[in-house]
Amino acid sequence: MKKSLLALAALTAFAGVASAQSSVTLFGVVDLAATYVDGATKKYLLATDGNASSRLGFRGVEDLGGGLRAGFWIEGGLTPDDGNAAGQTWQRRSTLSLMSSLGEIRMGRDYTPTFWNWTSFDPFGTNGLGASTNLGLEVASFNGGSYGTLVRANNTIGYFLPAMGGLYGQAMMAAGEGSVGNKLFSGRLGYAAGPFNVAASYGVTQFSAKDDLTNWNVAGSFNAGFATFMGFYSSLEVDSNLFVQDNWYVGATMPFGAFTFKASYGSVDRDPTPLLGTTGNKVAFGDASQIALGFTYDLSKRTALYGTYSTIDNNGTGFRVSGASGAPASKADVDSSGYQFGVRHSF
Repeated sequence: MKKSLLALAALTAFAGVASAQSSVTLFGVVDLAATYVDGATKKYLLATDGNASSRLGFRGVEDLGGGLRAGFWIEGGLTPDDGNAAGQTWQRRSTLSLMSSLGEIRMGRDYTPTFWNWTSFDPFGTNGLGASTNLGLEVASFNGGSYGTLVRANNTIGYFLPAMGGLYGQAMMAAGEGSVGNKLFSGRLGYAAGPFNVAASYGVTQFSAKDDLTNWNVAGSFNAGFATFMGFYSSLEVDSNLFVQDNWYVGATMPFGAFTFKASYGSVDRDPTPLLGTTGNKVAFGDASQIALGFTYDLSKRTALYGTYSTIDNNGTGFRVSGASGAPASKADVDSSGYQFGVRHSF
């Protein structure tokens, strides 16, 4: 009996050492909202991701000694309105990393450097009816193919700078592996100190011999105490002015007790090029603007209520306030508006 107890104690001590050197965390978000969208058609929806992207993920870190660590991050999107009827995938992020005081080398599927500024400086975090990406590139198809690097990219290898005061940045390249529209070279550099945060990013996606997509943006924020103000400018260009899209937005968040109020105004402009307006490319030309207002009310550190109203004025374009599954399709010169009220829970 004593031998058994000693063996059990030894195993318990060994397990304690092992767990001190490595860890695995289960995490996620469930977000659902009653939503109404008015555009080319009208629809009532129980939509996901109105305040944060619903997700399920696993992440872990192992201490390899000498300041070197290995880590993984596997994360997939959830559609709690239908229980993921389309099936679970892990396409939000699936990466493997080596980390040290010299920085991080990360491999796999991840956000592109140029997308980070869109989401980091958007009061709505590129989620829901108020997302700045409502005026983004809704169709990434040109001349018979699609760009797969506007938000995330497959087959990437990247490097992240270590903590260097307020300086931060990353570089990324993605192997095409025979798939057009996924070969990427991109980078981002920023500086955050005190109330200021500014960042710039640049990327080139090689689509074919003549249709490279050049994508760059700059953004910044200032925390004035009573509110945080944000600004953003982006330019997308295909094959030296074959297609040009310019975006900008300004926004603010204002905390007030358990409430956080949000507002943004954004605009997009596209140069009218007949080649990309032909049948099959489905890119409408002109300009559009969006006004978004919203709030969140924190019930706890992990659970919040929220509401959002957004409206888009289309002039030749066909942008819509919701990219959620089941939302009405867009139509050129038809304005779009909507509102939603929902609950977000993190775990």
